[in-house]
Amino acid sequence: MSALGRVVRSGVGRRRVQTLVIGLSVLMAVAASVLGGSLVVVSGAPFDDAFAERHGAHLSVEFDAGTVGAGQLARSADTEGVSAAAGPFRTTTVSPRSDGAGPGWPMTVVGRGDPGRDVDEVALLDGRWPARAGEVVLSADAALFPALGMELAFPDLPGDPALTVVGVARSVTRTADAWVVPSQMPALTAPGGGYQMLYRFTDAGTAAQVAAGGRAVTESLPPGAAVGEQSWLTVRSAAERDTALYVPFLIAFGALGLVMSVLVVGNVVASAVGTGTRRIGILKAVGFTPALVVRAHVGQALVPAAVGTALGVLTGHLLAVPVLAEAEEVYGTSSLAVAPWVDVAVVAGVLGLVTATAWASAWRAGRLRTVDALAVGRTASAGRGRWAARAAGRLPLPRPVSLGLARPFARPARALAMGAAVLFGTVAVTFTVGLSASLGEVTKARAHDAADVTVPAPLPDFGPQGPGPGRGPGMAKRPQVDPAAVTAAIEAGAGTGRYYSAATVRATVSGVTGTVDVVAFTGDASWGGYTMVSGRWIGRPGEAVVPTPFLTTTGSRVGDTVTLNGLAEPVTVRIVGEVLDPRNDGMQVFTDVSTLAAADPDLTETSHHIAVASGTDVSAYVDALNRDLAPLGVTARAGGPGTGGDMVATLDALSVTLTLMLVAVAALGVLNSVLLDTRERVREIGVHKALGMTPRQTVTMVVTSVVVTGLVAGALGVPLGVALHGRVVPAMGDGVGLRLPGSVIAVLRGADLLPLALGGLVIAVLGALLPAGWAARTRTATALRTE
Repeated sequence: MSALGRVVRSGVGRRRVQTLVIGLSVLMAVAASVLGGSLVVVSGAPFDDAFAERHGAHLSVEFDAGTVGAGQLARSADTEGVSAAAGPFRTTTVSPRSDGAGPGWPMTVVGRGDPGRDVDEVALLDGRWPARAGEVVLSADAALFPALGMELAFPDLPGDPALTVVGVARSVTRTADAWVVPSQMPALTAPGGGYQMLYRFTDAGTAAQVAAGGRAVTESLPPGAAVGEQSWLTVRSAAERDTALYVPFLIAFGALGLVMSVLVVGNVVASAVGTGTRRIGILKAVGFTPALVVRAHVGQALVPAAVGTALGVLTGHLLAVPVLAEAEEVYGTSSLAVAPWVDVAVVAGVLGLVTATAWASAWRAGRLRTVDALAVGRTASAGRGRWAARAAGRLPLPRPVSLGLARPFARPARALAMGAAVLFGTVAVTFTVGLSASLGEVTKARAHDAADVTVPAPLPDFGPQGPGPGRGPGMAKRPQVDPAAVTAAIEAGAGTGRYYSAATVRATVSGVTGTVDVVAFTGDASWGGYTMVSGRWIGRPGEAVVPTPFLTTTGSRVGDTVTLNGLAEPVTVRIVGEVLDPRNDGMQVFTDVSTLAAADPDLTETSHHIAVASGTDVSAYVDALNRDLAPLGVTARAGGPGTGGDMVATLDALSVTLTLMLVAVAALGVLNSVLLDTRERVREIGVHKALGMTPRQTVTMVVTSVVVTGLVAGALGVPLGVALHGRVVPAMGDGVGLRLPGSVIAVLRGADLLPLALGGLVIAVLGALLPAGWAARTRTATALRTE
């Protein structure tokens, strides 16, 4: 082994604690970076990968079986621009009862003899595909919880058919809630059933191309045959939007971990140079050049950093398992893994940063003159910090406490380095706590789940489309439910507090392609969880509030008027407020039902939202209400529409894990500094013990030496973390086209800041406990003999 190799190996073995600190800090930084990079991939590519793997349908179209025949639909597969097609499959909407329970959610059932191959290959997650009548496969995305062996009854259909669940599957483009064999469909299809056709186009990368393909396949069919359609771009947008706000949050952890790692490595190497000055002089005296001395210190940092990098990659992969498993569930694929380029980029980046940081910190060792290095001891100047010791001695405090409080002034550079670690740790904790709180507010705002009980609108029934304002090709027919009867049942229910209803129709806006969802409220919906960004809520007919993307797309602002077309007559509304709502790409208009009274007087697609009276049991209220609603064909459920899902829960758990990792990195930086300081003053500690200092007092002295640094770093770190949070959160919103309200950004208030400020003290104390214990256990005679 070369002389340089022996020096590196000796330094790594001699400085075991510093080696461990570097290895652990790099491990955490690499793990966080690998996880962050993986989440970047999860946010974008998995849907496309799953779509390609399962040959997803670019467009699924529902046709009225009374208007067009199966033969005509089959010939549409030969339309120019269609690369592949599947169908026609019979489809219907039914409401099953599960194992004797009350009415279930309406669901779309499709008759398919197999999972498919060339178009919309359905991924079987559990069980098997139905082989005969009486069997059904449920979609994992269906509202009805899928369980093998579950019995589904249909007492409202002729013959009271029943189906047994034999499998759970998922369509990447969500073309159905359940699948049965084609021979089962006649028993399930009420008058007005339909057909489903699935198309893949040669060009379908944009909404315009998908729309053009849809027009092409329906041109040769009777007018009004198509009663509903769904683009794969809509499904992809909805799937990716669920994680779009959270991915930057997790990427931030990787950046914070890298900076913390660089800070710790720089501190460790600089401390090694400061405490090893005499050894550096000896190395130069025996022939080491300045470059070799620097390389020796860099090597001593790179060895544990390389080990930490390898372990960090492994840890990052393990942490990514639940995220990727959840993404596989969301996107219906089994091929997700950490991309190799993520590992390569992280490893190269981290080791490069460690090398650069260690080289910069070790450069002072190369510049030291040999004679000066041999002459300099490792203890601090005798006079440094005496004024602080005298000032602390005058305080009415126990002597161990006053000695500890004065210690940072004896080694100001080291105290600053330790304070920087605590400062950054406090910034990281404040930043991540604020981000978690902001994401929670965004989740609540986008869910509009303030209601205790919700009666959802019926799902579409793709049957013959009757005439009516606002109804035409591409619009699905819904089961006819009398909203007035539902409202009467709600009003008569014991325990009903305040409530409102919402009906949705589609319209167009002048100058903007595509449709917008117009949500018309009956009653005051301002309490329903609609978070305002600017302006105010609807106050009278003719007013509307819209999300930020609507304002951006239409070039309008609060106070302007827009005209809604495509209804029985144009409707002009004045925008009075901007609301936080990313659904449907933010292309929504919220208004009062009176605004649409003339343009669409027969709104039946209505959901109802209820806040129960104080003291009312929600479960009992729902059960009683459902008994009244059963004859009306709708079902109430506890809670609002809900949002988030398992992916959000997984990301929240990972954010807590990574926050703890960042705190640990900061504590390791303190551990290194306090350990070096304690070993330097071991003879001084021996003198204190000889004069009667007890082990408990020794621990108090060492721990107190970090109190001032921890308090100052915590007090500075909290406002810096708040400022960072105030800049990053709006930027995250801008990244997904949303302007976030003050309630989402201003989540850290006075009562929350004090515990966070004390967090700096906690980090410092945690890092000082181990060196304090070592100092307390050191024998007096051993300490006095130490040079």
